[in-house]
Amino acid sequence: MAEAAYKPRMKSQYEDVVRADLIKEFGYKNPMEVPRLEKVVLNMGVGSAVGDSKKIKIAVDEMTKIAGQRPVITRAKNSIAGFKLREEMAIGTKVTLRQARMFEFVDRLVTVALPRVRDFRGLSQKSFDGNGNFAMGIKEHIVFPEIDYDNVDQVWGFDVIVCTTAKTDDEARVLLTGLNFPFRQ
Repeated sequence: MAEAAYKPRMKSQYEDVVRADLIKEFGYKNPMEVPRLEKVVLNMGVGSAVGDSKKIKIAVDEMTKIAGQRPVITRAKNSIAGFKLREEMAIGTKVTLRQARMFEFVDRLVTVALPRVRDFRGLSQKSFDGNGNFAMGIKEHIVFPEIDYDNVDQVWGFDVIVCTTAKTDDEARVLLTGLNFPFRQ
């Protein structure tokens, strides 16, 4: 019952500031028309798991720390002899975040992780897919404070896909800018 009273900081910012800015800029008549975050998908490919099956367990633990939710293990659909890959072999992890966990992750991504990325100059505005969704890659998972740098034996990268209900990229760009995403000028 105490969980219902808790509201993530980023969700409060969306409801109090960003939604009003979107209504003013795009002139929405219906409040359900206003774009919002739908889900965030994290996807980590672990190619080295082909040679060492323990790596996938480590990747699952690290992704659990980052996302705050246990990921699903992705498996190979086909066998590829050149890569020593067999069908149904574990090759990565993925997790879908919604509601409060999504807002918490986006908050940590924008305020803590992205500023810790080496030589970070902002996110590319070309990474929208045409339907209001934004994708980006993080080269080192160690930029998140939940990961203990001293215990990491291998650094992995992963993809972050932010899905919105926006119809166009411009609407999504304004939404994400309002949520403090640091886009390149």
